[in-house]
Amino acid sequence: MEISNNYSTAKVWNTSNKNVSKSSEKNKWKLTDSLKEKIVDLAKKDAQDNVYMGNAFMNLRKTEVSKVAPNRAALIGKFSQSMNSGNMSAMKEVEEADKKWLCMLFGIPYEAKYQGTGTGSAIHVYNEDGEEVLTYTGGVGWQEKETKAESQVHSALKMTYYEAFSEARKALNSEEKAGSINEDIISQGNFDMKA
Repeated sequence: MEISNNYSTAKVWNTSNKNVSKSSEKNKWKLTDSLKEKIVDLAKKDAQDNVYMGNAFMNLRKTEVSKVAPNRAALIGKFSQSMNSGNMSAMKEVEEADKKWLCMLFGIPYEAKYQGTGTGSAIHVYNEDGEEVLTYTGGVGWQEKETKAESQVHSALKMTYYEAFSEARKALNSEEKAGSINEDIISQGNFDMKA
């Protein structure tokens, strides 16, 4: 049994691929006041419906995270297109991590590394910050890796939602308690002592 941990690397910085944009351009996401208001409104509605993180919030979160996420679909599409072309030499080029081929495949600002041989081989794709964004292995296929920017957006949105949802639930619970106290007072006022 031969165990290999060979890495071949290709760094790409100067191609004109418009499908894959620089992650630094995407990392300028901010939680705006209007977005915060929208999250608060969704949290209040979800609290009334007794649902935590309803579909509307999940869709909003997905949309906001996609603003900072690398275009993984374009990266996967490029790789799949090359592999499905019927050109068996393309896989050999991947295995040898031909720098020119990987540059054309993944585009700016990504770096691709090919690791190992045989069934244990994998392709790792990193963004310009050195964060792994995709991994491909033969047995598993493509796996997405969350970047720090994506994690920060998730955290900001979830924290804002959680705070708004908690406040809305407290308000609803206060209203329910006040309503039940009023019902008790009314029923005590109608109490018949003769019985």
